[in-house]
Amino acid sequence: MTNVQFERIALIGIGLIGSSIARDIKELGLANEVVVSTRSPATLKRAEELGLGDRYTLSAAEAVEGADLVVVSVPVGASGEVASEIAPHLKAGAIVTDVGSTKASVIAQMQPHMPEHVHFIPGHPIAGTEKSGPDAGFPGLFRGRWCIFTPLPGADKAAIAKLRHFWETLGSNVDEMDAEHHDKVLAIVSHLPHIIAYNIVGTADDLETVTESEVIKYSASGFRDFTRLAASDPTMWRDVCLHNKDALLEMLARFSEDLAYLQRAIRWGEGDKLFELFTRTRAIRRSIVEAGQDVDAPDFGRHALDPKRP
Repeated sequence: MTNVQFERIALIGIGLIGSSIARDIKELGLANEVVVSTRSPATLKRAEELGLGDRYTLSAAEAVEGADLVVVSVPVGASGEVASEIAPHLKAGAIVTDVGSTKASVIAQMQPHMPEHVHFIPGHPIAGTEKSGPDAGFPGLFRGRWCIFTPLPGADKAAIAKLRHFWETLGSNVDEMDAEHHDKVLAIVSHLPHIIAYNIVGTADDLETVTESEVIKYSASGFRDFTRLAASDPTMWRDVCLHNKDALLEMLARFSEDLAYLQRAIRWGEGDKLFELFTRTRAIRRSIVEAGQDVDAPDFGRHALDPKRP
């Protein structure tokens, strides 16, 4: 019995997400051929050393020729350029998807280049670690995680169903929503926390009264976990800020207002307000654990969730 879902899959970009997809495809036998493409010769060489595909090329245009599924896994700011390059070489009936965490911008960049004879289905697997590059990927990254589709009006239902089946085979739960709503949701659950983490770690780095060695030596779990977020790929997060600007600015404004409320409560010794806030936020943590998006274990459960962690 065959598990093959696509004759040929082209992976454009082979970082954490692309390499994890490649490993799952190979482990599950979902394609007869995987073509890997990336613009960096060193990264492409490493992908070949890791055996992530069957063919390797620096040309995205060459990679997509004859492919039944094309997965674009590049920083969101490069989406339009990639779409322009691959468009003339896409096979009729091919499914083209992406993994970018900002959807309205990716659609605006890619859709104008997509020929009518292909099925463009924007997607976003909500999974990852702070690591990047082809070595960072591992099988099972998407297991138990959500993958959100933001299909365009009139998108082919059979193509959506086929792509949904692919992601579900990788272990993902699949949901659909419009791009603007996706961008607002991700601004609060992903983008804003990363921005805050970068800011807090930057503040600690700028402090003149606390030495760097003290920051490192005495890092309590709170600061330590902020540094994990702040270690994420700077190119990716620069592009996220630039390409989800409106939603992110809206959430930053809301956060600033709530921070001012917290500041006043601390200044005036309003313990009841502080207690109410801290009680309410504990319930969110419990809900995340109950939803299976984390486990109630020390170190935020990352040892249990990430098989690559020691």
